[in-house]
Amino acid sequence: MSIEESGPFARETLGERLLAARWILLAGGLGLLVAVGQEVLATGPALLLGGVLFFAACLPAGRWRFRQPVAAALSRLREPPAPPPDRLAALVVALPEAALLLDHRGTVRAANARASGMLAAVRVGDPVSFAVRVPEVLEAIRAASADGKARRVEFSQRVPVDRWLRADIVPVTGPGTGGGRAEKVEALLLSFTDLTPQRRVEQMRVDFIANASHELRTPLASLSGFIETLQGPARNDATARERFLKIMAEQARRMSRLIDDLLSLSRIELNAHMRPQSRVDLGAAVGHVREALAPLGAERGVEIVFEQPAAPVLVQGDRDELIRVFENLVENALKYGASGERVEITLSRDGDDALVAIRDYGPGIAPEHVPRLTERFYRVDTAHSREQGGTGLGLAIVKHIVARHRGRLGIDSIPGDGSTFSVRLAALPAEVTKNDAKTMA
Repeated sequence: MSIEESGPFARETLGERLLAARWILLAGGLGLLVAVGQEVLATGPALLLGGVLFFAACLPAGRWRFRQPVAAALSRLREPPAPPPDRLAALVVALPEAALLLDHRGTVRAANARASGMLAAVRVGDPVSFAVRVPEVLEAIRAASADGKARRVEFSQRVPVDRWLRADIVPVTGPGTGGGRAEKVEALLLSFTDLTPQRRVEQMRVDFIANASHELRTPLASLSGFIETLQGPARNDATARERFLKIMAEQARRMSRLIDDLLSLSRIELNAHMRPQSRVDLGAAVGHVREALAPLGAERGVEIVFEQPAAPVLVQGDRDELIRVFENLVENALKYGASGERVEITLSRDGDDALVAIRDYGPGIAPEHVPRLTERFYRVDTAHSREQGGTGLGLAIVKHIVARHRGRLGIDSIPGDGSTFSVRLAALPAEVTKNDAKTMA
């Protein structure tokens, strides 16, 4: 049987209350016995006082104010201590480089923001192999966990763009079980360093030297020949001098354009792994290109027609680079498809994508040339391309800019029926587009 109290007081059994008040009862009982034995107190009053003491001992613990702080202190002592903060995980989160904290089994314990951006599949609690699918790195993690020695692995990735990385695996050791003398691996710090800019600079230097030496050889040889002629047989020939100087000026302009295109291509390749983050109104960008190239179209007798939807179409990108893409494509259509006397530019939405198509009605391109059009310095007709002032790098620049924007370049051509070059980019959601349109207004 138990006596229970209602209300905010704790429920206690009668036995618990008597046990808690045992010293009070013992002292009171002894006092009453002494009083009765010495005839100081009659038996009746003694029994009455004993009943009062018994009743007081049976009162709920909550009635005794002095017991509450003691009970609270005892309760706190009985509570298990809070686990210490994982300082190593907090340190990993604060690192500037992409980093993961693994346990000795290779399970992810912590990941910072840079690692989450670089390894989209990384999640705390998953094996590291879910996020890192490079056999060399996984083998280095296993070896470091086994022998406690740091490892370094350099590797490359091809998707979504070419990228070079270095992985450093550093074991975190603690006291071992063998008498405290040996150490065991408790955790592994896996950090990633992006080597892409360094590798691209190295490749850029090699490519620039190779391309420049190849493409600049012809105009330099031409300039040298004309200079020797002007210094020799044509020294006093005013007519030849004017004609040669005109050709030399054209060759100098061609070399200047070539160097500009090479530098532009190198800069684009250097940042190919970094997707632009700005918002660009494609309609405004393409409209700017149409206005800028209208004089060239009028000079060649080609009409430029631009169609776009009423609502703005926004994409994530770099406005200057996208303008460069459409300038190159429209300029190519004006130069090589001028016989069709019409160039059509169409901007539309295709599902979640924005699609810009540039169509000309010129002679078209033979099927065997289409796959190689975006190669550096590849020309369908070398003589005609040089007559038009082309450097052979225009479509290569277009391809690399579109790739940096995570888009797709399409080329469709039928000999005798013109060509269509299309650029497909991920469009921003309609809600974002409306909000941006209100902001621009």
